[in-house]
Amino acid sequence: MKERTLVVIKPDGVKRNLIGEIIRRYESEGLAIIGMKMMTVSDELIGKHYPEDDEYVISLGEKSQKAGNATDNVKEQGLMVLKALREYLTEGPVVAMVIEGEDAIQRVRKITGYTDPATADKGTIRGDLGEDSINASNSQGRACRNLIHASGNPEEAEKEINLWFSKKEIVK
Repeated sequence: MKERTLVVIKPDGVKRNLIGEIIRRYESEGLAIIGMKMMTVSDELIGKHYPEDDEYVISLGEKSQKAGNATDNVKEQGLMVLKALREYLTEGPVVAMVIEGEDAIQRVRKITGYTDPATADKGTIRGDLGEDSINASNSQGRACRNLIHASGNPEEAEKEINLWFSKKEIVK
């Protein structure tokens, strides 16, 4: 099934000059970039992208805990991660893309690799190019520099594409 998904090359990927390599990996797998822009992320946009709702905050805290960061309060841990993510995505320019193709969401996520670069499979973007870990970043009170955001499911993809792009900015 043909799908669209949002991919954002985060500030560390831009700073490390990995934009071309990341794009090459998606395109070499037959996926098409139908919208792309380099931008500085506003506080308003990042607040909508990473909302402070309980379900999302708790999921962030649980992911942090799964990475080995013991906590007595998963929600408090999630709020710390949320704050760090917002700071990270607004610290420098990003490249936002709408990618289209058959089963694009899952294919993009497979090419991208697991959230934690330290445990991402070799052959994935994060596994080959990542230099950080969730455990290290949490112990230092910052976001994990994992190069990319990729939508996780069709509902999230639709919401995020509409948040980051106007209809006029998408080619197809």
